[in-house]
Amino acid sequence: MEKLKIVGGRPLKGTIKVDGAKNSAVALVPATILAESPVTIEGLPDISDIHMLKGLLEEIGGEVTFKDGEMQVDPTNMIAMPLPNGRVKKLRASYYLMGAMLGKFKKAVIGLPGGCHLGPRPIDQHIKGFEALGAEVTNEQGAIYLRAKELRGARIYLDVVSVGATINIMLAAVKAKGRTVIENAAKEPEIIDVATLLNNMGAKIKGAGTDIIRIDGVEHLNGCRHTIIPDRIEAGTFMILAAAAGDGIVIDNVIPLHLESLTAKLREMNVPIEMADDKIFVGKADQLKAVDIKTLVYPGFPTDLQQPFTSLLTKAEGSAIVTDTIYSARFKHVDELRRMNANMKVEGRSAVINGPVQLQGAKVKASDLRAGAALVIAGLMAEGITEVTGLEHIDRGYSRLVEKLSDIGAELWREELSEEELEQIKS
Repeated sequence: MEKLKIVGGRPLKGTIKVDGAKNSAVALVPATILAESPVTIEGLPDISDIHMLKGLLEEIGGEVTFKDGEMQVDPTNMIAMPLPNGRVKKLRASYYLMGAMLGKFKKAVIGLPGGCHLGPRPIDQHIKGFEALGAEVTNEQGAIYLRAKELRGARIYLDVVSVGATINIMLAAVKAKGRTVIENAAKEPEIIDVATLLNNMGAKIKGAGTDIIRIDGVEHLNGCRHTIIPDRIEAGTFMILAAAAGDGIVIDNVIPLHLESLTAKLREMNVPIEMADDKIFVGKADQLKAVDIKTLVYPGFPTDLQQPFTSLLTKAEGSAIVTDTIYSARFKHVDELRRMNANMKVEGRSAVINGPVQLQGAKVKASDLRAGAALVIAGLMAEGITEVTGLEHIDRGYSRLVEKLSDIGAELWREELSEEELEQIKS
């Protein structure tokens, strides 16, 4: 295991490039199962989640190559192999295998998914959708069993707006007989990306990006070539990082429309921002003003940027309240930031942050992916050296982070943990 050491206080300047969207990628890769000939996806991020999915596709008989961000999947010899544990347990987005395998084989056995521990994230809406399409769903010995004689289109109203359920029902419904209508669907750009891939494969999906999606089932889906959208969460992380420790940074390969809620809040804080077609310039930010944020489903402020944003707010003048309406457990990073001299506390589903304070380097641990990003940003702002452990979480969502940040002037490196440090983590 490794730790990340960060020397704070270095002025960051230059251009940093955004990779393909993680939250698209983890659905696009399972979607290739539905094809009857090879599929190529360009621009995938080189992150642990993608390598995990590659291994899972190979387990069920897929021929998969992944190099320089391009994945080629030949699903010709795939079979409905049960995936009760192993890699599935380590990957939250493994639940997309349920919809894809149910759509392809009319059956699947998938272990209950893992991933970041962010409190209850039930898959009841996924199951509700599968059952509406005609599947029998049971939980047997810690795995979800899905069986259907045939899948038939249905009208499905989601009780909760859920990206995962919206995509999973789309995957299961594209080859169902008749029309499926998903009401109260999530509107995230990643859903449009998945629908675009499926339509390129021959599916008939309309309304992706709105709250009503209509899917007319087809008998066959073919291979195709698809380019993934940029990662709006990585782009947003870099925008926050630029506001926190930058001296003029260009974020390249972005879709500015996907970042409007964050851009509005940064401007409210007095951060200078300039937009271009596929680039965003974040200027040096002086005398930041505290602002309140509340996470909401898209196009509201993303829950995935809440934690990095709290690090920035330690530098702002005044008191700010950050409320997370999506994941109640997404404040585990607060105690770590307090180790670094942050003046903040958690009250229910909110964190109260008072600033400005000068953060101090400390030994901290990432509890999940975006908490890791928050601690990296804090380390770049802090006086002295910050040591971050729990890098396996960061590696799930940020590709080549050390190299990217080094290129804009950061001083940081990875080191192997000593035996004493490993023992401390275990205890």
